[in-house]
Amino acid sequence: MQELNDFLSVIDGLIGGSQWFVFVLLGTGLFFTLYLKFPQIRYFRHAFRSVRGKYDREGDEGDTSHFQALTTALSGTVGTGNIAGVAYAVHLGGPPAIFWMIVTAFLGMTTKFVEVTLSHKYREKDDEGKIAGGPMYYMKNKLNYRWLAAIFALATILSSFGTGNMPQINSISTSMYATFGINQMLTGGVLALILGFVIIGGITRIAKVTERLVPLMAAVYIIGALAVIFYNIEAIPSAMAAIFTDMFSGTAATGGFLGASIAYAFNRGVNRGLFSNEAGQGSAPIAHAAARAHEPVSEGLVAILEPFIDTIIICTITGLVILSSGVWNEKMTNRFESADLMILNGAMDEKIDADREKLYGLLVNGEEVDTFDGQLLVEGGNIQSDVTLIHARSVAENVKVTQNGKPFSGEINISGGKLDLKKDENLGIVLTGESLVHSAPLTAEAFTRSYLGKYGQYIISIGLLLFAFSTAISWSYYGDRATTYLFGIKYVNIFRILYVVGFFLASFADTTIIWTLSGITIALMTLPNLFGILMLSKDMKNTVKEYWQGFHEEFPDEKIPEKLK
Repeated sequence: MQELNDFLSVIDGLIGGSQWFVFVLLGTGLFFTLYLKFPQIRYFRHAFRSVRGKYDREGDEGDTSHFQALTTALSGTVGTGNIAGVAYAVHLGGPPAIFWMIVTAFLGMTTKFVEVTLSHKYREKDDEGKIAGGPMYYMKNKLNYRWLAAIFALATILSSFGTGNMPQINSISTSMYATFGINQMLTGGVLALILGFVIIGGITRIAKVTERLVPLMAAVYIIGALAVIFYNIEAIPSAMAAIFTDMFSGTAATGGFLGASIAYAFNRGVNRGLFSNEAGQGSAPIAHAAARAHEPVSEGLVAILEPFIDTIIICTITGLVILSSGVWNEKMTNRFESADLMILNGAMDEKIDADREKLYGLLVNGEEVDTFDGQLLVEGGNIQSDVTLIHARSVAENVKVTQNGKPFSGEINISGGKLDLKKDENLGIVLTGESLVHSAPLTAEAFTRSYLGKYGQYIISIGLLLFAFSTAISWSYYGDRATTYLFGIKYVNIFRILYVVGFFLASFADTTIIWTLSGITIALMTLPNLFGILMLSKDMKNTVKEYWQGFHEEFPDEKIPEKLK
C-alpha cells in the first residue's frame, strides 16, 4: 500500500500537485474575470434573483429548478473539502493556505459562470428523454473535438470515484469511528445501501433529496462553527493576521508545526480550494445542465453563487475555527497511519535550529534525509533504537507500540524509513503517540474548544456525514452522465453498482492514499475543461451580450448590470 501511495504521489506531483497546474487554473479564472469585466461582482445581485426563479418562464425545458440545480451542485461541493479539506490545507501550508483558497474561489466564481453557461447552451437529451449536459457536449457539439470530450467523460467517471466517492465515505467512517467508536466497515455498509437507493431514482430523486438536505446541513454546521468562533473571539485578530500577513512570506515554525513556504501554502491552498468548490473541474455544469431555463446565461448566473457559498463563506468559517481554537499546531494523542509515517535515522530535536531546518527541508522542499533501515528494536512497547518518528508532518512524541492491544517487544523490519504493518509478522501492531493531526479529526478537535465542549465533535461527525454523503450522491449523477455519453444509457446501472461497491470499500481504506488519488483525478477533469472553455471564450462573450439584450427587451423596467450598445 505504501508503494502505491508513493507511485500516486509522483503522478500527483507532476499534474494536480504541480505549480503549472495551479497557474493554469488561476490563470483561466483571471482571464475570464478580466475578459468579462468581473461578472462575479457585477452580476452577483442578479444571480440571487435568478436562483429564486424571478425571471423563469412557463414551459422552460429541463428536469430541475434553478434552486434544485444549485443545491445539487452545492451538495457535490459542500463536503469533505469544507471540513477535512480546509484542515488538510492548513496542516500542509499553514494559515496562508486559507487566503489562497479564497482567491481561488473568487476567480472560480467566473470560471463556474463560464463553464455552466456553455454546458447548458450545448446540452442534449438522452435515449430516455432526460437532459444530458456537461463539458463533453460543448466539446462535441461546438468544438467538434470528440476525442477531447471522450477524455473528459472518462476522467469524470474516474473522478466520480476519486473525488465524490472514496474521500467522502472514508472521512465519514473515520470520523464516526473516532467520535462514536462505530466500526468503519459497518458505517460503509449501511450508507452504501442508502446511497444505492437514492441514486437509482436518477436526477429527479437526487434533486429532491439535496434541496432539503443542503440548506439544513449548512445551517447546522455554520451555527456550530460560530459557537467556536465566539468562544475564541479574542484569538480571531491573530488568526486573521496569520492568514494575511504570512501570505507572501510563508509560515514559520510554531508549536508542532515545522513551517511552510509561500509556494507550498499557495499550491496547497489552491489545490484544496479547487477540491472544495470544483471551479474549472467541469463537474457542476453536469448538474446545472438539467435545470429548467430558456437562457443558458441565466443558469450560469446561478452557478456564480456556488464558490461564494462553498469556499468564501463555509471554508473561511472552518479556517477561523481551526486557527482561533489553536489546534492546528498542537500535538495530540492519535493512532499513526503507516502511509503518514516516516522513520529517520538518529534522534532529532525540533527545538534545535539545525534539526528543525533539516526537517523543514524534508517536509517542504523534499530534500533527502538519512532514513532508517534495518530492525527497529522495541521493548515493552517503547522504541529502543536511535530514531526519530515523523508522523503527520511533525516529530512524534511519547510513541507506544502495541500488538493486539498489548505492549509489543521484539523487532520490526524497516526499509527506507517505512514500515508495512500489514505484513504477517506485523499483524496487529499499532503505533500511537503525540503528533499533529489533520483532515476531519483536526476540525472535530477544534469544535470541542467552544461552549459545546466534547459535544462539538458530534456536530463534525454528523455534519461530515451529511455533507460527504450528499457529495457522493451528486457525484454519482456526474459519473452517470459521463457513462451515458461514452457507452450509452444501458451501461448506467453497471456504473451505479460499481459506484456503490467502491463507496463501501473506501470506508476502511487508507486515507492518505485516497487524498492523493483525489488530486490526480481533479487534474484529469480540469485540464480538458479549461482548454475547452478558453477555446470558446468569444462564444461565451457573445452569449452574455445576447442574454442582456434579450433580458432588457423582456424586462425593460429592471436595472441590468451591463451597458448595451
